[in-house]
Amino acid sequence: ARFCAHHSLTVAALKYELGHPYRVGGCYSSSPVMSIVRSVNMHSLRGKFIVLDGTEGSGKSTQARMLQDRLSRDGVDAILVRDPGTTRIGEQVRAVLLNPEHAEMGMRCEMLLYMAARAQMMTEVIAPALVGGRTVVCDRFVSSTLAYQLGGDGLRADEIRAIAHVAIRGRWPDLTIILDMPADASLARVNRARDRIEQRPMSYHEQVRRNYLAQVEADASRYRLISAAGTPDEVHERVWTAMQRGVAGSPGR
Repeated sequence: ARFCAHHSLTVAALKYELGHPYRVGGCYSSSPVMSIVRSVNMHSLRGKFIVLDGTEGSGKSTQARMLQDRLSRDGVDAILVRDPGTTRIGEQVRAVLLNPEHAEMGMRCEMLLYMAARAQMMTEVIAPALVGGRTVVCDRFVSSTLAYQLGGDGLRADEIRAIAHVAIRGRWPDLTIILDMPADASLARVNRARDRIEQRPMSYHEQVRRNYLAQVEADASRYRLISAAGTPDEVHERVWTAMQRGVAGSPGR
């Protein structure tokens, strides 16, 4: 791939039955898992940081909104943020990053701009909310940079993580939920003018997907991978189950 490093993944990491919507540690489980998931202790969600991420068109923004809405209805003080963006400075950085007119932008510049917007959002919004006991639901985060910018201009994962650690003040998400589907199917859902990142070739987006899958394989304790296929309500139930198992009762980081 032009921008992303190659990863060697097992066939099992790349193929799954769409009817098996939930995966931990490299393999999807069947639907009976749903029946043994305990009800989430809403109090345990205080001060927790949950990220929804995935390829273009996977529905992560919709699912982030639905998750925040459901948490709020259930009495959890939850806020929704988007990366990049949310703050006045972050929204301006977002406009620069996604503008197709900036085709000359180098990958290291791109990575650092994402980190700059992230740093402002952490300082201005996320950190104070978490300290105050609120639950933060975030649409994209460092997991996106480890998928989209990895390998571009020789960028290594350890370099990205080191810079991210400074930008986010060491406050990594308690859980990252990756919405997964084939790159061509997810891009086909984008029914508006495509931004600078979305305009990149299909081979790039296929590698981005592989980079997301590699993150799940490498850190199953902090990641959950679910199928993005189906209606928003169907996907939301998978997200809710993943959140229950992945966040409830886990210590903040």
